[in-house]
Amino acid sequence: MSRYARQMILPQVGEQGQARLAGAHALVVGAGGLGVPVLQYLAGAGLGRITLVDGDRVEESNLHRQPLYRMDQIGQPKVEAAATALAALNPDVTLTPRIEWLDPANAPKLVADADVVLDCADTFAASLTLSDICHAQGKPLITASALAMAGYVMGCCGPAPSLRAIFPDLPERGATCATAGVMGPMVAAIGAMQAQMALSVLLGLEPSPLGRLISLDAANWRTGGFRFDKATEPATPLPFIAASQTRADDLLIDLRTEAAPFSPHARHIPPEAITSLTPPPGTRVVLACATGLRAHNAGQRLQAEWPGSIALLALNT
Repeated sequence: MSRYARQMILPQVGEQGQARLAGAHALVVGAGGLGVPVLQYLAGAGLGRITLVDGDRVEESNLHRQPLYRMDQIGQPKVEAAATALAALNPDVTLTPRIEWLDPANAPKLVADADVVLDCADTFAASLTLSDICHAQGKPLITASALAMAGYVMGCCGPAPSLRAIFPDLPERGATCATAGVMGPMVAAIGAMQAQMALSVLLGLEPSPLGRLISLDAANWRTGGFRFDKATEPATPLPFIAASQTRADDLLIDLRTEAAPFSPHARHIPPEAITSLTPPPGTRVVLACATGLRAHNAGQRLQAEWPGSIALLALNT
């Protein structure tokens, strides 16, 4: 009996749908808490090709929410450890591991080669970068976030609005799993939903998950969600760039107060003082910070006062 018999018996799948999955290519960005269930369920479903991008290594403190990895793999690149595990899980699936961080320089080619993109990086810069590129290329993006005991997953881009249309503003401060904590099953539930959305997109199921957000609050046992098919795209979004994409005539601004400027050519200005900046005409201002969050918010404030070109740079990619 075929290993896919229990899903092929579904009228929404069948032989034709299984063949579509076998011929599909997914780009998965992030091999952590969200990426682990995504990889397991996409491989289990018989997805033909997966490109996995992550520059991180297996750490013991991650294992409670990343059970794909073993103690003897601590210190190994996550993408290589994941490739080993998925080869044992389903040798029919071709997984291409890439030990690198996604950034605006490598993302366009990676997205162009995929049929569906899954954002499991759970960082502002990676999510917005993927959203911008998927929106421009018309590729579906399944993005998610999980923290503490809550999370959400949504299908955007392709024929649906982008992530920027749903979240035009970002919080002033962002928590992480390291600072706020996270429950392993919470992340697994959100990641599994990402995989289900991706499979539904590849199979062409209706109603489409594109244009839909689903939330889960495990602390209060509540679910929610909404459709956002009519959300309006921002008129002048601030793009992220890679460090390699800075130019000699850029005005580089480092917004971090906790570190020296990232470049000898960068000026050190705190976010609250950004509106005092008066760049020369025709200059592109590049605002840099660790995660991109401060750069995004400072960029919006500067954009309200100055009509010139602004780009964002996340230094910890």
